Amino acid sequence: MPEIKIIAHIENDFTEKFGIPRQSGLADTISKIIFEPEYRNPDAFRGIEGFSHLWLLWQFSEALRSDWSPTVRPPRLGGNTRMGVFATRSPFRPNGIGLSSVKLERIELHTPDGPVLYVSGADILSGTPIYDVKPYLAYTDSHPEALSGFALEEKDGILHVEFPSELFDLIPQEKRSGLIQILAQDPRPQYHNSPDRDYAMSFGGFDIGFNVKGDTLTVTSVRKV
Repeated sequence: MPEIKIIAHIENDFTEKFGIPRQSGLADTISKIIFEPEYRNPDAFRGIEGFSHLWLLWQFSEALRSDWSPTVRPPRLGGNTRMGVFATRSPFRPNGIGLSSVKLERIELHTPDGPVLYVSGADILSGTPIYDVKPYLAYTDSHPEALSGFALEEKDGILHVEFPSELFDLIPQEKRSGLIQILAQDPRPQYHNSPDRDYAMSFGGFDIGFNVKGDTLTVTSVRKV
């Protein structure tokens, strides 16, 4: 069987797993896809600018393991209920392969790193290996009538974000929208619901401290790393 090759790596503001959106498309943060030298031929990207969205196939590089379990405990169900691994998007799978739909913002063909794709909506840790890039086709890939099982519905999980202006001003303007979207999705594990607990997440070179009371998330600190 031919070896599956790493063709690229992703670069973005997600430097740790805590705080990464639970699914792709939930925050419009920008990522760059930097290709390996072998795959920097501009001809390989001919026509890609005609597509608005792409599929990324990638490696769960922080969750690789030699064994696997037929059941996992999804955080959405409190971390206590076991479901079949093939009924979840858990990173702990027989093969550590992830799939994400992202929006293609632009392509720069001639850079020191060769062709670079700029995409938004990735739910992927910075530095993650990419196995493949394929166009998203709305007429066949979109299924609005699809059932979501026990997974989080789009209308659920939206918090009101209180971000004091003196802290908000510390965040570079181009990162503010994406950060607000991430915080509104509630970065905490689903089974954490303590109003007295303080949390911190890393994003774009900053440590963001916050707490959650009811349906309001309040940012309490911003520290440049």
